[in-house]
Amino acid sequence: MVFFIATSCRHDEIIDENADVQNSSYPLDVAEILVKKCATSGCHDNISKDAAAGLSMITWSDLFKGGNGGAVVIPYRPDQSTLMYYVNHDSLLPVPGLSPTMPVNQPALTIDELNILQNWIAQGAPDRNGFVKFSDNPLRRKYYVANQGCDLVSVFDAASNLVMRAVDVGSTPLTESPHMVRVAYDNLSWFVCFIAGGTFQQYSTLDNTLIGEANIGVASWNTFALTPNDSLAFVVDFSNGKLAIVNIATMTVQIKNGFGNPHGSTMNATGDTLYMTAQLGSSLFKIPVNDMVNYEIIDLKGAFPFLGELEPHDIIFSPDHSKYFVTCQESNEVRVVQTSNDSVIAAIPVGLLPQELSVSFNNPYIFVTCMDAIGSYPSERGSVAIINYETNQLIKSVYTGYQPHGIAVDDVNNKVYVGNRNANPNGPAPHHTSLCAGRNGNVSIIDMSTLTVIPGSSTEVSVDPYSVGITH
Repeated sequence: MVFFIATSCRHDEIIDENADVQNSSYPLDVAEILVKKCATSGCHDNISKDAAAGLSMITWSDLFKGGNGGAVVIPYRPDQSTLMYYVNHDSLLPVPGLSPTMPVNQPALTIDELNILQNWIAQGAPDRNGFVKFSDNPLRRKYYVANQGCDLVSVFDAASNLVMRAVDVGSTPLTESPHMVRVAYDNLSWFVCFIAGGTFQQYSTLDNTLIGEANIGVASWNTFALTPNDSLAFVVDFSNGKLAIVNIATMTVQIKNGFGNPHGSTMNATGDTLYMTAQLGSSLFKIPVNDMVNYEIIDLKGAFPFLGELEPHDIIFSPDHSKYFVTCQESNEVRVVQTSNDSVIAAIPVGLLPQELSVSFNNPYIFVTCMDAIGSYPSERGSVAIINYETNQLIKSVYTGYQPHGIAVDDVNNKVYVGNRNANPNGPAPHHTSLCAGRNGNVSIIDMSTLTVIPGSSTEVSVDPYSVGITH
């Protein structure tokens, strides 16, 4: 409400701050803090937000649009909400405190006010009517980022590209390092394996609760492949050459041994053959699911010799399954193999240390993260190579962020999500400090219409965002 007081010369405008509190949609005690002390002139209001990290706090809806670095409040997780980091000045509060302490150049929030915000976020940061953001559509399109340094999976809303939930994974207090996250074909669950843990876990895509866990023994579980009907998972142990076959319905396990040092894994279209790369060699295993003793070893050098081992890392099929593509991290290539006779038909140079692959079904592209590719500037390390899988030719390479690794194509939104690890201390300093040791990384987005990075799309996440999975 606005009041005007008459004088002999002019009308002076007086703002009723209580009206702003009432109209903000925050719970009243939260509004008293955020509206009156944060959403003020020169700070986080709609006029000044461009100079304040792009964040407006005028209303609850404005807050959940996020700022330049993405979400500032993650429901139920004050420990992952940067809003709490910047207002915190109390060493007893279980979140980091970052400078400058907000509100800038104003008295710090009281301990009672800090606790109000802390408790509000822990309860989901609901609006005044009790609605928790992103709770209205559990089937919304989502993508998942496994933060290997923190045993944390960041769940993104694909429509807004904001982190909507943060999920602790693993089964012990020790850091187990989630190495791969993937969504089931039926979109009802997502799975994660660990390079320093002994479980294979299944979580609901509807509410992110743990719904299944298989004890597969502590090992270096790098990747896994699912059968098309989501009945089995084949989990690969790089260090010991083991394969854990997990029955998803019962979470029972069979262990197979003797596979050298496998890493990448995928299934054929019918789900009766498993392919695994032998990372310390130049071949891959082609394994019949119903006769795993009588597997084939496919030579990846073929008509394209290379001095030394290729060290194949990841593998993916073209949409029609007529070809499969393998990243070779020692030769810095992607090798293309014809499925019908397992012959190598192309070797495509892509950049230093090619790692993960993701394929588009709507565009003829395969995207390849090259973690150590040399950029145009010393501050750049890594790139994403884009291959036309119809012509087997490199189209271009794009710098997405420091040390890209995990990657996922979103054909619905015509985007590609890239997890940039930023694990090397020579990389760009992250804006925030995590609760666990290490450096925060980020997720950036490629527009498949232009094959360029969307400006301002980079979102900081927790330590070492290693793998990206997406609902189908």
